[in-house]
Amino acid sequence: MIQDNIGKDLTKVCLPVYFNEPLSSLQKCFEDLEYSHLLDQAYEWGKRGNGLMRILNVAAFAVSGYASTEGRICKPFNPLLGETYEADYPDKGLRFFSEKVSHHPMVVACHCEGTGWKFWADSNLKSKFWGRSIQLDPVGILTLEFDDGEVFQWSKVTTSIYNLILGKLYCDHYGTMRIQGSQEYSCKLKFKEQSIIDRNPHQVHGVVQDRNGKTVATLFGKWDESMHYVSGDPGKVKSSETLARAHLLWKRSKPPQYPTRYNLTRYAITLNELTPGLKEKLPPTDSRLRPDQRCLENGEFTAANAEKLRLEQRQRQARSMQESGWKPRWFAKDQGSNTYRYIGGYWEAKEKGEWDDCPNIFGQIPSDQPAD
Repeated sequence: MIQDNIGKDLTKVCLPVYFNEPLSSLQKCFEDLEYSHLLDQAYEWGKRGNGLMRILNVAAFAVSGYASTEGRICKPFNPLLGETYEADYPDKGLRFFSEKVSHHPMVVACHCEGTGWKFWADSNLKSKFWGRSIQLDPVGILTLEFDDGEVFQWSKVTTSIYNLILGKLYCDHYGTMRIQGSQEYSCKLKFKEQSIIDRNPHQVHGVVQDRNGKTVATLFGKWDESMHYVSGDPGKVKSSETLARAHLLWKRSKPPQYPTRYNLTRYAITLNELTPGLKEKLPPTDSRLRPDQRCLENGEFTAANAEKLRLEQRQRQARSMQESGWKPRWFAKDQGSNTYRYIGGYWEAKEKGEWDDCPNIFGQIPSDQPAD
């Protein structure tokens, strides 16, 4: 199998279910928002007129999305065309929704509303398989808009998974992330690539600059641990003094007491949970209703594989559906760009329980009819 797929895009390769973890790419989008309280803090700082603390919290949030990837070596399920996922946390003032909006290329779009901010993105992963490693290059822009009008945009860095054949599997993130602000400040973060002899991996270093290009703060830390900042340019200060002056921005949550088979975080474990009464309120397209994913979570591997093969039969018809004019239900392309934006209506439909126009994408295909 390795020999047959070297150099190929893995999104087009059908892999057995034991390569997967019991979450879909739609749910993984929401996993990036585990530390959304940083955006709440950023909103508050900006309200008080402190733009510097706002961008520092935004930068910490952009790094925090990678924390859960440590030790996670299985791939998420590739959603079916039209598959959706929602997360509603009234206690946090947080509402999230995502949908698979394109099959070729594989694009997932999401929209999240928090306290004083909105976040949206669409992501398309370009993957290359090199035999001993997989390289994932994200395509797409993440946008964060505060209620006072300030906007930040950035793109994700490259991810690679190593030692597929021999040795311990591990993943690494590397490259430069530029967080472009619409007002006073912007930020540049450098994710250092891990080398074989690296005794201090996962390092992230960055600077915040004002409009004139002057460095006003410096960030440092690790994407799987924490991020700190110091005011000013530490190049003019000794490193020991820099550490003494450092302030903590973000720290990773503690791992669960008993690790799961897939090294899921406490937060990730909750994403596929069907709480009492929720199933009846969800549209038939929600990832939590996907049978192969549910079977895998329950440890029913034979059933999971059979269901995955059945759903992939349906998925093969998705390309022709897309070519014959299929459109996403809850997102549409922005005029003049390739970015997908949420068009509204999902939460209103949920309140009324009106899912008539949502296809039963996980159901059986009648033998005499094409797929929904």
